[in-house]
This record gives sequence, structure tokens and C-alpha cells, in this order.
Amino acid sequence: MSSERLIYLPLGGAGEIGMNAYVYGYGKPGQERLILVDLGVTFPDMDTTPGVDLIHADISWLRERADRLEAVFVTHAHEDHVGAVAHCYEALGAPVYARAFTANIARRKMEEHGHPEDAVHTASAWPEQISVGPFKVGFLPVSHSIPESAALVIDTPEGRIVHTGDFKLDENPIVGEPFDPNLWAEVAKSGVKALVCDSTNVFSPHAGRSESEVGPEITRLVEEASGMVVATTFASNVARVKTLAEAGERAGRSVVLLGRAMRRMIEAATETGILTSFPRVVSAEEAVDMPRQNLMLIVTGSQGERRAASAQLARGKYRGLELKEGDLFLFSSKTIPGNERGVIFIMNQLSEKGVDVVDDSAGLYHVSGHANRPDLEKVHGLVDPQMIIPMHGEHRHLREHAKLAEAGGRTGILAVNGTMLDLTGNAPRVVDYVETGRTYLDGTVKVGALDGVVRDRIRMALNGHVTVTVILDEEDEPLGEPWCDTMGLSEIGSSRAALVEVLEEDLNQFLMRADAKTLRDDDKLEEAIRRIVRQTAKTEIGKKPEVTTVISRMK
Repeated sequence: MSSERLIYLPLGGAGEIGMNAYVYGYGKPGQERLILVDLGVTFPDMDTTPGVDLIHADISWLRERADRLEAVFVTHAHEDHVGAVAHCYEALGAPVYARAFTANIARRKMEEHGHPEDAVHTASAWPEQISVGPFKVGFLPVSHSIPESAALVIDTPEGRIVHTGDFKLDENPIVGEPFDPNLWAEVAKSGVKALVCDSTNVFSPHAGRSESEVGPEITRLVEEASGMVVATTFASNVARVKTLAEAGERAGRSVVLLGRAMRRMIEAATETGILTSFPRVVSAEEAVDMPRQNLMLIVTGSQGERRAASAQLARGKYRGLELKEGDLFLFSSKTIPGNERGVIFIMNQLSEKGVDVVDDSAGLYHVSGHANRPDLEKVHGLVDPQMIIPMHGEHRHLREHAKLAEAGGRTGILAVNGTMLDLTGNAPRVVDYVETGRTYLDGTVKVGALDGVVRDRIRMALNGHVTVTVILDEEDEPLGEPWCDTMGLSEIGSSRAALVEVLEEDLNQFLMRADAKTLRDDDKLEEAIRRIVRQTAKTEIGKKPEVTTVISRMK
């Protein structure tokens, strides 16, 4: 029996949707040479991560083994797969491989962070393979909602792994390559040990629809509109942006792209030759002087992002353009779970302006970029792997996908973030559990999820804050009365007196009675002050605020 093993370890993306990061390794236990597939981000929200800019997987385990990391392979250019590459490059230092469009996006990110762009290498499509350590890795074209997506064919001394990335079965995707079942069958012909597979739409019972199906419906909607038309979709869905622009052009409208991300994606698609034709666009400045019934705006902000073009148009003017009664606003997108509140808020703001809002509740104006349940079954049969490892999904998605694999007579393994699998031999087994978590990009600083920074921020947001200042003289006696500053708290409490005055009076009474031992000990004094402030505030306003105590001693 070989002393070497083949391991699989998800650090992000298995048990959640977002911040994908999957490690593969081969070698003697504890000495494996490693590759990383994808390094993405997820986005914060005001309820659980207020003030945080971005979130990526905790790569501590990998950083400690960076000398064994051969390369990073990125399947496609969505932020949850490529968004953390530049943020983590300094810690990992490994070369990055991606196809041309994804490499273009990755290089822009590296440049923004002051890292060398030549660390990102452009890979060709299958059958080209890249040899790194004990692995040979090839990019197998798939269709998805962004151009040049790829599954990875990972050849190892223990057999072939197919890591699907995000994919759908679309044989007419408008932009990018169609799904080619013959190519997949050819790849699988020599045998596949493990299919590591996208699980996002495992609960969707009907076969997925093609991107080409939405074009006629969108065109019809735009042609029938009488006022200005605004449409929003995912900026990265180049095919959809093209479909929207062509619908505007057919209706005799001038097309305007609003939002930096939208323009960046179209530029990248054009630079890499993926987008060979696109309707002429006009600038926002030119559009201001055009009749509004002749305009088609394609804007960012389909997920309710507060600073995106959609939100700014809903609030008022943006770049001199303004929505008015009788205009049409189309959401050509699916609302990602967790973003519903922001999207509905924008819809209501638009409605208050008299704008007609159309979403995809009827299934006419958007198709998913992920394989549905029947599509997954088709791929299972096409690849016919020895085992199926669900990834890219919440726990319920992974579990259901594993059950689907078992129902098809194949081995399904549920492996959430931190679960290290040994894929050597015929029976996969769990050999270790690695501590995983999240890293927050908070301004320019990275903080761990357990560092307490965000927790304290949430507590202050929920409970308010009181700063107490106390001055003691050379004899450790109070010098004057304590004073308080409050933030985020009601000014008047149940006693009808100012909250600050009630707090200061109770604290002064305590200091006048406090014994010398307490007054000499900063820790005891601080704890007592904190307790009194919280008790008094609870009585006065029903809240127990966070408390900061500043003790100054005259020496």
C-alpha cells in the first residue's frame, strides 16, 4: 500500500454560498504538495457584519503551509471565486492560473493592490494541461453566467478528479462557450475518481433554461415601453448585458451603461475577444440631452447595493439622469437570499416615483447560471465517477446532492468546510478536521471573525455607548464629579430627567461612598462604574449600554 495520499479540503464554499476555496493535495501525510481551486469573497450585511467591506475564507491553515502550495487555479471571474486572490497573494505567494477573461479580471485586482500582474498566468482550454508538482490541471469549458467559465480536470497519481466550478447545461449561451457533452464524455472515458460538483440548484426540479430564451421576452418588453427603460442585472453576466443592449437597440433606443463594474466587465470581454459585437453606447452626459423615450439604461445594483446605480436612481438623480412616472425598471436577475430587503426597498422607492417595476417572478426575464437537479443527474451519468463530492452550496444543498448521488447508485460524500477527505483507494474517508472561519476586510485591516471587532460593533449598535470620565487626585480621592458622554441612547429617561445627569448623579454617589481599596484599583473601579451605568440605564431607558471608562490620576 502506498504511503502517499490524495486529499480534498474545502476552506470555504462548502456549507455556504460564497468565498469558495478548495484545497487538493498529494504526498505523504503532512507533507502533501498542494493546489488551491478558487479564492473568493462573500459580502457583508448590516445585521451581522456592519462596516465590514469584504469577507473571505480564513486561509490560516494554507498560509502555514504556503511553502507546499504549488499554484492557485481560478475557475471563473465571479467575485465569490476570484475576489480574494489579490487580498491573499502576499500570504500565499503562489502563481495564479486562469483563462484569458478571468485572468484579465484577476490582473486588474492584483494591480489595484500593488502586486505583480505577471503572477497571473493565462491558461488555454482543454486539452492543454498545466503541470504543477504531482498534478496536471486542465481547464474544461463550461457554460455559466459569466464568460470563459471552466471546470478543472485534475490528474493525480491516484486518478482523475473533475471539479465542475459553477456550471449549467446551456448549448446556446449567447456569449461564451456552450456546454459540450461530447467533450465531457471524452474527458470521462478513461475513468474519473471523483466529481466535485456545484450544488446550488439541487432543489430546482426542472431542467435549466438557456440564456437564449430570455432575449425575445426582454425585447418585447422594451419595445412596448413608452417612457425611459432602465434594466439591472449582474454586471458579470456579459451575455445578459448584451441581450439587454440589443433589445434597446432593436427598439430604437440609445444604450447607456451605468456603473463601474458593468463597464469593467464589458471592457474585459472586449479586450479578450469574447465580445466581438456590442451595440453602440452613449455616455450619461450625452443621454441627458436625448428624449427619455429614446433611452435604455443598463445599470448596476441588481442586489439592492446602496451605492450602486440602481439605488441612486431610486433615490433621485444619478449622473444627471432621473426616473419619472411612466418609466419602466426591469430587474433581469434573481435576488440572492439575504438581499431581499435591499431590493424590495429600491422597488418601493421606484414605485413612489410612479415607475413601473418588473421583476422575474414570472420567470421570463432571467435564467439561472447553475445546473438544476435534472442537469446534475445528467452530468453524474455523463462523467460516471467513482464518488461524488458536493460543493458550492449551503449544508442543505450539499446533503441533498449527496443523497441524489446515492440514489443514482454512486458514493456521495458530505464534506463541509474544514473536512479533510482522503480520496486514496476506493473508499473516501474523513481523516482530519481543520479549523476554518472567516476573515473580515475592515477598512484596510484584516480581522478574524473571533477577534471581537465586529461583535463589539454590533453590541454598540444594539445597545448604545456611554463614556465615563473620572479624575482622582494624588490621594486617590475624586477630583470633582464624574461626567458622561452618550451615543445612540435616548436623552430623557423614565424619571423625566436627562439621562446623562441621572448617570452622573448615581456615579457621584458611588464615588463618595467607595472605600480606599476600590479607589486605588483601576480594574475594580472600572468594573463598578460599568455595573452602575448599565443598571441605571436599564432603569431609565430599558437598555444596558456598552461602557468605556477613562480613569485619570493626578500624580
